[in-house]
Amino acid sequence: MSKPRIFIDGHAGTTGLRIREWLAGRGDLELRTLEEAERKSEPSRKKAIAEADLTILCLPDEAASQAATWATESDSRLIDASSSHRVAPGWVYGLPELAPGQRDAIRNARCVTNPGCYATAFIAMIRPLIDAGLLQADAALSIHGLSGYSGGGKSLIERWEDPDAGRVGLPYEAPYALDRIHKHLPEMQHYTGLTQPPQFVPAVGPFACGMRVEVPIHRSLLAPGASGEGVWQALSERYDGELFLEVADYRGLEPVDDFLLDPTALNDTNRARFHVLPNAAGHLLLVGLLDNLGKGASGGAIQSLNLMLGLDEATGLPG
Repeated sequence: MSKPRIFIDGHAGTTGLRIREWLAGRGDLELRTLEEAERKSEPSRKKAIAEADLTILCLPDEAASQAATWATESDSRLIDASSSHRVAPGWVYGLPELAPGQRDAIRNARCVTNPGCYATAFIAMIRPLIDAGLLQADAALSIHGLSGYSGGGKSLIERWEDPDAGRVGLPYEAPYALDRIHKHLPEMQHYTGLTQPPQFVPAVGPFACGMRVEVPIHRSLLAPGASGEGVWQALSERYDGELFLEVADYRGLEPVDDFLLDPTALNDTNRARFHVLPNAAGHLLLVGLLDNLGKGASGGAIQSLNLMLGLDEATGLPG
């Protein structure tokens, strides 16, 4: 039996490099990338997509949209790691843990759109609470997201690692995109069931990889009688038995130490961890930790790839 042919279009970017690295040792796949002289050639890319059983697009949004149209001319299946198709009709959202039936939807899909890194944590924390009636769907939520600078691709990596730019060893985070509508907001609203998008304040930290997503919830937004422990229970039950999503032990009002919410704690894994931290006034803070290039990008894509190929979804993924 021949091996599935996998083509990575855009293997030189940060997401593509991590996917290539994690797939490199697998003997069950035939992995294909284009040589440097060809990787931007439209005819070469079209041919590679047509010949592949499954193509992973690791491209800027506009280029990903164009490449996706080429795939419609062949039988190749697609995983798009860009934000171009995250809420597009006909595309399946590549978060297997989203809801019952999502894994089967991914298995049977021709086109899967990979979730955004911030969105992965936000949706996984908020969707179960709305489903359980613990959080109002019309809640006006805010998010603070902290990412390693690899999340901005090669240009941001160069900017943060340039010894002459003053960012190496910077002792604080740097907020960004405060004037813009962040491209993760549509999927955050759509897949949680919120009736309005949250306010999002993203920031870059002085580290390459890692992510922390914080969602404060005022007590007025919770259902009557809802408590921190009840919210924790809902998340724990939702993700019980999941390989890659875990809910940290409930700590009640115990003080949080300086290292508990380290955004780099899950680097080089495909895992995400969620904390439910109550406040004496009745408010809550939800915190998600993950590797922005792991479960937040490349690992999530490989998880979907495995499902689409009929394999165990954990194949080749670091726990």
